[in-house]
Amino acid sequence: MINENSTLRQMARESLKGKWNIVVPTFLVYFIIVGVIEYLGEQAPILNVLTIIVSGPIVLGISIFSLNIARNKDAKIEQLFEGFRNFGTSILAYVLMVLFIILWTILLIIPGIIAAISYSMTFFIIAEDETIGAYDALKKSKEMMNGHKWKFFCLGFSFFGWFLLSIFTLGIGLLWLAPYVNVSYVKFYDDIKEVNASK
Repeated sequence: MINENSTLRQMARESLKGKWNIVVPTFLVYFIIVGVIEYLGEQAPILNVLTIIVSGPIVLGISIFSLNIARNKDAKIEQLFEGFRNFGTSILAYVLMVLFIILWTILLIIPGIIAAISYSMTFFIIAEDETIGAYDALKKSKEMMNGHKWKFFCLGFSFFGWFLLSIFTLGIGLLWLAPYVNVSYVKFYDDIKEVNASK
């Protein structure tokens, strides 16, 4: 059964309850790493390679952490770096995803948004299955999202007001909002995975 987005958000809040002491520091480290590599890339274009090398594993790491939080499993800040254990797949998945989204965006903005939504489950898939290849993970994400893209878009848009409020806190509120969004996305992922498995 597909849960309403409001139910998914409620489930996310329940999973986050009592875990903010590990969630906030982990996302703080995540934001610092992302910020540093983006800053270095802007200062010296040649360091954009560093962005590619680090982004894939770090996104996979935060996906692993978010999965554990959402499923009430043991979550540790070190899981942020577990993506480096699947170094090649995470980098290739990141590069392919960015490339496909850019190519679709060149055509029009809306196809680019649809592509981003279609591939949004990729790193959750890799986090669960270390043996899957990058292209297969993207393909599986696209297949999983068939018939669910609008619902995912609405789920993401439902956080827009919270995002605006976070801006007024000079971005500090994002340390609470980002985990809330990520764990809600995991709940969405688990939902559609179950639906696809029953087909």
